[in-house]
Amino acid sequence: MDPDTFRSDISVEGTDVYWRRRMAVLTGVLVVVAVVAWACTSASGRRTPTGATKGATPAPDALVVSLPSPLASPSASPSPTPSPSGEKEAKDGKDGKGGKEDKGAKDAKEAKVAAPRRPGDPCDPKELVLSLRGGQQTYTGSAEPTFLLTIVSTAKVDCTVDVGPRVLETRIISGNDRVWSTADCVSGAGDDIQMLKRGIPYVRTIRWDRHRSGADCTVKRAAAMPGTYVAWTHADGLDGLHSPKTVFSLR
Repeated sequence: MDPDTFRSDISVEGTDVYWRRRMAVLTGVLVVVAVVAWACTSASGRRTPTGATKGATPAPDALVVSLPSPLASPSASPSPTPSPSGEKEAKDGKDGKGGKEDKGAKDAKEAKVAAPRRPGDPCDPKELVLSLRGGQQTYTGSAEPTFLLTIVSTAKVDCTVDVGPRVLETRIISGNDRVWSTADCVSGAGDDIQMLKRGIPYVRTIRWDRHRSGADCTVKRAAAMPGTYVAWTHADGLDGLHSPKTVFSLR
């Protein structure tokens, strides 16, 4: 046998094996590159947790495109979410009531309730507490009865009240007999406007000289007789505001 023939067969077989190995390696590299490229393309097309990828319009993923989406359908339109105001207007329209009329009535009611009282306005009689307390129950000899008059406001803002002897009148009676009054023989206007703060009382001391009084201030006043008397204070023109009655005796 010719030696060159055997060598030629071995050479041809080695060359074939060599190229097949190179083609296998090249094919594997191409597969890896294709996989990496597909992965990068897929990742760039997906949405991030906070929204879409910045700076570019994301390419839709094949799986996402295959799913039905109401936003992608041209025939589908989003249904509006009903608002509370819309429901209220619909209800008012159904009941036959005008929205503007209801709003106007509500605003008028709120304005009436929320109207603030300014400091210095007259006090509300319902927010005033009037009291008259006697110094003692029995007065002997020439001792003159004394009383402590207090008026307190419970209003939240400062208010004014006339505590003059005509408006805030203290009377002393015996049975049905009107014996004495602070409103008798008052000189001048007799007005005394006081500003009252909440919870801080206005205090006045009233002293009775044990003599009668009346509308005629020119006559000599007679001395009151020993006996039992009743004293109280009432506010003229303040919805019947008055103090509890105080009973005392003259000896």
